[in-house]
Amino acid sequence: MKHVSLMFAAALGVATLTGCATTSYNSSWKAPDAQPVGPMTGETVVAMVMAKNPSTRRAAEDALAREVSVQGAKGVAGYTIVDDGMVGDEAKARAAIEKSGAAAIVVMRPVGSDKEIVSTPTMYAGPMYGPYWGGYYGYGWGGAWGGGVDIRTNTIVTVETLVYSLKQNKLIWAGQSKTTNPSKVDAFVRELAKTAAKEMKKAGLL
Repeated sequence: MKHVSLMFAAALGVATLTGCATTSYNSSWKAPDAQPVGPMTGETVVAMVMAKNPSTRRAAEDALAREVSVQGAKGVAGYTIVDDGMVGDEAKARAAIEKSGAAAIVVMRPVGSDKEIVSTPTMYAGPMYGPYWGGYYGYGWGGAWGGGVDIRTNTIVTVETLVYSLKQNKLIWAGQSKTTNPSKVDAFVRELAKTAAKEMKKAGLL
């Protein structure tokens, strides 16, 4: 996707966006024959975030690996196994991950970033909003298009999260989420991972 690394860097960047982040999965999928993986206690699970910017990738994978560990597995940041110089070589990347003995991999990839303009009008209360004549008419023209509306811009980032069983080399769960006004990398990835875990529990995989 064009400008993926730049988009992800903006979404996970140093500057915190205004507002509180909210994440929801608008779609998810489970392999029909997928078996529950349980907490995977002690199993190595690789956290991989597909971002070309090295610093963005490292920060995101560190955050994702920590959340994977919270879920009971041994989360390992992907860059510690597949470095930036190796990502373009699938054969080398596969050999390195298989050597690590990882049982699964959690992959996150940003697929879109949109802006949403939101306006909040003045509350329709008070005597000036009662009658039109002798009330709103004079009030409205007295303050025609001069304020009273809070306009803000929301940033909505769409991310796909995939869970692969490396033992089967098979996709077992996928979800696409939308996060409104994501904050710094740790909080953003942590929220994505927590929400994904909830969705997987609903699907009976955890």
